[in-house]
Amino acid sequence: MTSSSVSLLPTTERALLHRIAVGQAEGRAPSLVGAVARSGRLVWAGARGDVPVAADTQYRIGSITKTFTAVLVMRLRDEGLLDLDEPLEKRLPDTGVGAATIAQLLCHTGGLAAESPGPWWERTPGVLRPGLADVLGEKPLAHVPGRRFHYSNTGYTLLGSLVSAVRGVPWEEALRTEILEPLGMGRTTYQPVAPYAEGWAVHPWADVLLPEPTEDLGLMAPAGQLWSTAGDLCRFASFLSVGDDRVLSAESVREMRTPAAPPMAGDWDGDYGLGVRVLRQDGRTLVGHSGSLPGFVAALWFSTDDDVAAVVLANATSGPEPWAVAADLVRIVAEAEPPLPEPWRPLPEADTALLALTGPWYWGTYAYGLKVLPDGHLELQPLRGFGRGSRFRPLPDGTWLGLDGYYDGEPLRVVRHQDGSVSHLDLGSFVFTREPYEPGGAVPGGVDEGGWRGGSS
Repeated sequence: MTSSSVSLLPTTERALLHRIAVGQAEGRAPSLVGAVARSGRLVWAGARGDVPVAADTQYRIGSITKTFTAVLVMRLRDEGLLDLDEPLEKRLPDTGVGAATIAQLLCHTGGLAAESPGPWWERTPGVLRPGLADVLGEKPLAHVPGRRFHYSNTGYTLLGSLVSAVRGVPWEEALRTEILEPLGMGRTTYQPVAPYAEGWAVHPWADVLLPEPTEDLGLMAPAGQLWSTAGDLCRFASFLSVGDDRVLSAESVREMRTPAAPPMAGDWDGDYGLGVRVLRQDGRTLVGHSGSLPGFVAALWFSTDDDVAAVVLANATSGPEPWAVAADLVRIVAEAEPPLPEPWRPLPEADTALLALTGPWYWGTYAYGLKVLPDGHLELQPLRGFGRGSRFRPLPDGTWLGLDGYYDGEPLRVVRHQDGSVSHLDLGSFVFTREPYEPGGAVPGGVDEGGWRGGSS
């Protein structure tokens, strides 16, 4: 057993170590590593079993690789080299995937089959599938594109080939120069680099082991090839939470974390964004990905609201449940040591035009409050009962754009009288006035001239 800490309480560390110890023992894993980061910094790492260095031992991370591939695609979009809504066939012709768009492949709604035909691709060398036609087979589509969520390894193979085609370099080279080197992830590699864990299968009915093969996945590599460490993946999770302009902006990683696919049947607490899973558990939103390849299982989860990320890696084909253990590590830290709020400070200067807009507004008889946020955005929230709230960011033309909730993407306009005074707010055609059904206001349908009255009139 090894462990290291920076700034967590001893009781929290003990709870974290207990959780990974239970995960390793009950999951019957030769080794299991867990790590936690806060504010972009590794604050705890622990291991059970035969692990040379807890935070620095490589494990194969399987489908967490897909999230790296998604980041590379998002970079291409941000550089204007492609559009997420364009068909993949525009960039990779003759694949047979028809109208499936790049965005649909990212969120697994492109309709592609889950697996490659032929021998089990995770336990056979990639040279058996030298071309995309060998990866996709004669019928690459299992569903009509855009209709439903259907997890697809072959879809991410296509996305990796897309990156190579647009960049003009192999996928692994783009990965190294565009993500790993800028983020300082020197222990994340295409092939294992010591110290690394050996992959094992554990007999389901006896405590004996069988070594698993480690294959180069070839064209399937963008779906699951990578090796990494708990320390490197905590760094990657922190990037996915706040962004890094050297790789991808905060706005773009937020877009990745936004649910983009319908939840799977029976799984109404889970969803999928652009390359990441989005999960509601223990009252919080977790974002990340899990992964598995013969001999290894892995999970990465983070909670942006709690500023906590957790990674769990194990070297067994089945048994450990790293996704559950990692979620518990996030919960343990978030509940035991909730983050302190930022101290309140006044704005550096007062914007009198914005101040004039704050306060109560009414949509019909629904009461709302409009306030200025520290970042200069506006927030409109119901003051009582039912209502739809959103935050808004300013646009150069003087309007505002909804950022979340019902009004996400909707325009907010301040409508003024000829003398420059404020008449009302127009939010996606909904009129908000200073008084409920304000007499003489721009209320659609008008306001009864008799005004408000008692029940006996």
